[in-house]
Amino acid sequence: MAGIRLEGVGKVYPDGRRAVAEVDLDIKDGEFLVLVGPSGCGKSTVLRMIAGLEEITEGKLIIDGQVMNDVAPKDRDVAMVFQNYALYPHMSVFENMAFGLKLRKMPKDEIQRRVDAAADLLEIEDYLDRKPRALSGGQRQRVAMGRAIVREPKAFLMDEPLSNLDAKLRVVMRTELTLLHERLGTTTVYVTHDQVEAMTLGQRVAVLKPLTGRRRETLQQVAPPAELFNEPANLFVAGFIGSPAMNLVTAVVEGSGTDVDVVFGGIRLRVDPRALQRAPGLSEFAGKEVIAGIRPGDFEHSRIARDNGARSTMEVEIEVVEVLGSESYVHFPVPVPPVITPDIEDLLADTGEDKETLLDEQSMFTARISPDVSVEPPERVTLVVDTARMHFFDPSTGDRIR
Repeated sequence: MAGIRLEGVGKVYPDGRRAVAEVDLDIKDGEFLVLVGPSGCGKSTVLRMIAGLEEITEGKLIIDGQVMNDVAPKDRDVAMVFQNYALYPHMSVFENMAFGLKLRKMPKDEIQRRVDAAADLLEIEDYLDRKPRALSGGQRQRVAMGRAIVREPKAFLMDEPLSNLDAKLRVVMRTELTLLHERLGTTTVYVTHDQVEAMTLGQRVAVLKPLTGRRRETLQQVAPPAELFNEPANLFVAGFIGSPAMNLVTAVVEGSGTDVDVVFGGIRLRVDPRALQRAPGLSEFAGKEVIAGIRPGDFEHSRIARDNGARSTMEVEIEVVEVLGSESYVHFPVPVPPVITPDIEDLLADTGEDKETLLDEQSMFTARISPDVSVEPPERVTLVVDTARMHFFDPSTGDRIR
């Protein structure tokens, strides 16, 4: 096992296009760290630079205390698991798993021991004589993982290994990956665009953003999943982490001390003192605009909402209801223009678009409520907001108000 450290790592292609900028990341020995972000944010590029498949044009990569910038991929002692399995179709499962060890001229009895141990760990010992075409998608992915495990590397690098599986199998494989990491304890860097996958797998999660406009920073926040969800560093992380996404609205701050309201679209919410303790900087915005964030899970229908001391209400007209069995999502308009975040402004600046043409007269909010309450559009309902869990961001920078 080994720790991995990236110091100011960047990637610029020969045509001048920058893919990654100034990534500082310290991955602990034995840690399971997930790189997550939308397409084009550079997460796979970062992984490939760690593996040696992409040249590092800026900064340093250190694995187990050794600078690896100019070390060949085969000498870095890391193993990759790819999205497309990359199995040899003419070889059996055993031969696929043993192939890399044979290239290293490892003794036959040691190859047998390692393959048998990995097959037992992955529960594929009954498939060792089969060809990949005779396996399901999940079984093929286990073989690909087994091929990495038998090498006993210092680190595993996984590039969206579950993306080709169906939804049900992905859930099963996520659990198996977690158990596998607990057993092996090997440093693992895992790339995904699926934030649910990132939150359920990672001990820590690194959120990456495409390079656009003024804010040319790839890495946005690195933290345990709960911290990312409860304390997003900026609007990009707030909007990306969480499903459905956080509701964001431009609001005016009124009041002072412990009596602070946020006002938007004719709605006034009294901010719970516990939220003010987490964001004392909000007092500096009295009489000014902030961007307020409310998670869908921080609403409840007034008929069944419990009084936790953080009650504040919104009367809204429901337009769409999605009943999912264990919960229901209701969608409703709020009469204020949608938030144009600094990231969106940068993107518009890059494309030459005018943001005024994108502004509607209302924003759409999503609330998660109990399925025990029957709601039918266009019913008007009163929703209770847990304002103790509200989030606040500086509209000029997009950063969290602390």
